[in-house]
Formats: sequence, C-alpha cells, structure tokens
Amino acid sequence: MIWRLPRARTSLTRALTARGVDTAIRWYDNVPILSWVLLGGRCRTCGMPISVRYPLVELLSGVLWLAAAWRFGMTWAAAAAVVFFYILQLLAFIDWDVMKLPNPLVLILLGAGVVGVIASQVLGVTVVPLFSSGPGIWNVPLVSAAAGALVAAGLTLAISLAYKLIRGGKGYGMGDVKLIAVIGVFLGLYSLMTMFFATLIGAVYGLVAARTSEEGGRLKIPFGPFIAAAAVIVTLSGPQLWAWYAVWAAHACDFCHKKVAQSATVRRVADDTSARRRSRR
Repeated sequence: MIWRLPRARTSLTRALTARGVDTAIRWYDNVPILSWVLLGGRCRTCGMPISVRYPLVELLSGVLWLAAAWRFGMTWAAAAAVVFFYILQLLAFIDWDVMKLPNPLVLILLGAGVVGVIASQVLGVTVVPLFSSGPGIWNVPLVSAAAGALVAAGLTLAISLAYKLIRGGKGYGMGDVKLIAVIGVFLGLYSLMTMFFATLIGAVYGLVAARTSEEGGRLKIPFGPFIAAAAVIVTLSGPQLWAWYAVWAAHACDFCHKKVAQSATVRRVADDTSARRRSRR
C-alpha cells in the first residue's frame, strides 16, 4: 500500500515491479514477516531482493496494534486506535518517500473518525475521541472532536501563514494542516500536545539532518512522519503526560512562591536591621 498508492498501482506487487514484471504475489508469499524470512528476502518470481523495510513496516504494524490493545483493552476505542495507527503509519511512510499526504487516505481516516464520534455520541461508549479532553462540556464527543479539529488546524494554519509572511517560505503544508485536523477528531484538544511533540521531534531531527547533509538549511524534510509519531505518543500516554506536567507545574509554582516569600522575608529583615542601625546613630 505504501508503495502502490502514490503510484496509483492496484495490483499486489512488490519488488517485481522494479523490472516491470506485473505478476500478482501469491497469498502464501504475502504473509507478513514470515514470507520474507522463508523467501530469504528475495522475490520468488524474479529473484530480486525485497527491501528489509517491508518486514520492518509489518512488524511496526503489529507492535502498534498490540500497543492499542494494551492502552485501551478489548474495547471499541482499541479498534478505533488500530485504524488510527494503521492509516497514520501509511501516511507517515508515504510522506517520507514522496513528501505528500494522499487526500484519499486522510479522508478515509476522517470518515472513520466521524463514524466513531457519532457512535460515541449516540451509544454513550468511548470510541472517538479516544479519551476525554476534560470535564463538563469537553467530555461531550461532538464538542471534543470539533474543538480538537478546529483549534489544532486553525493554529497550524496560522503558524504556517505567519512563517510565510516573516520568512517568505513555506511552513506547514496544507496536507499537514488537514492531517492535524483529523488527528484532532481522534484526540480532541490533545491534538495541541501532538503539535508540540511533532514540532519538538521535527526540530531535533531537522537540526541533526541540516548539520550532516550537504544541503544544510535548504534540506526539505516531510513533517507528516513527525505528526504521526507524535499522535501515537499522545494516544498511548497523553493524559498521563498531562497529569504529570500538571503536578510538576504545581510543584514548580509552589517552589517559586516559597522562594519569592523567602526573598521578601530576607529583604524585610535586612530593612529592619538597617533601620535599627540608623536609629542607634
């Protein structure tokens, strides 16, 4: 799928297409990971090497599916997370290869999200968004999904336009804006945390790549993979990370308050001491 979709291919072919052989892969040669191992990493028909990326992508899919089951248990939310992770994985690798996020995949993900939101709203079970954005009205599926999509997409678009006005170059692509909006449907307001982690991961990678590449700062890097990676991180641990941050922030504020109070006390003592000395004179 990752190779075929950007090239508008419909037949089930792998390395065969590299030499123009349009032979469909047999089902027993298309078993994830196992077939690659049994075939020795080569095509049965033409003997061409099959990239190790194929079994690695298949292994990643399995790991993500297990992670979804571990995070949500045997629930409808787990099924929604599996679909979410699978399409994000496709989009990430496609964007990495051709720097494009195909609209059909983004629309399929949006459609799955909308169906999940309706199911959550009507049936009263957690499907999509995958978890609550907060108490009260933010716990209403339609409100949480709509707010997540609009706020995340609006902020991403605003940053992109500001970057274009200031730097004169292209910031986020429209594909990135659409993807982060769909992620907002699945994650609600936690899509903002997704943006933060995506920017952080992308910035670190960009700095390293710019230093090691001959193109330097002119190097073009797709942002979709970082958005997808951040969305997976937030799906698996977003509420826990936010709770940890809230506790840390509370302790930090309390520490600062105590330091300010101590400083004020020290100043008062110093002022009183100075005043007494002056009075003695």
